[in-house]
Amino acid sequence: MTTFDPAPFVDRLAAYPAALVAACSVVSAPDGRWNPPDSPPTAHGPAWSIAQIALHLLLEEREDFRPRVFSTLADPLAPWPPIDPERSVHERWGAEGGVPLSSILDDFARERDESVRRLRALGPDADWSRTHTPRRPPPLSAGQLLACWAAHDALHLRQIAKRLHQLAARDAAGAFPGSGDLGYAGSL
Repeated sequence: MTTFDPAPFVDRLAAYPAALVAACSVVSAPDGRWNPPDSPPTAHGPAWSIAQIALHLLLEEREDFRPRVFSTLADPLAPWPPIDPERSVHERWGAEGGVPLSSILDDFARERDESVRRLRALGPDADWSRTHTPRRPPPLSAGQLLACWAAHDALHLRQIAKRLHQLAARDAAGAFPGSGDLGYAGSL
């Protein structure tokens, strides 16, 4: 069995805010709040806009991955507080279209900096094999949670890329009679 090395995951977590800002920088404020009508809705409302995806990442940073990794490292038997990520985004988004994307990204970067600082402060004695058994199995080790945290980032970067593709299709719709699709660009 190989020893788990948290360093590559922590490095990815540290670098992610810059990638997120870069991906989001190509949209206007209204496009950042656009909900694609052709995507499957979430359990609590329409498919997420780019700003809602960023809000989800912020909430997951504060309420899911960071607290659960550190809880598992400290006491794997301690219960985790329940979360509902989709409901949280829709409840906190609000009727007015939420807060500006730039504010969400700033808050996310601050929270992620705190997470990375705390992870790097753990040092080599952290036992990443400590395992928590949530109410819904499977059991998860602290190392698995850290790897899932980095993978979760990548998943939502892909989701943002899909929204950018959908925005291009929306903006080109009807502009090119006889060849209205964007197939030449490739598909996601």
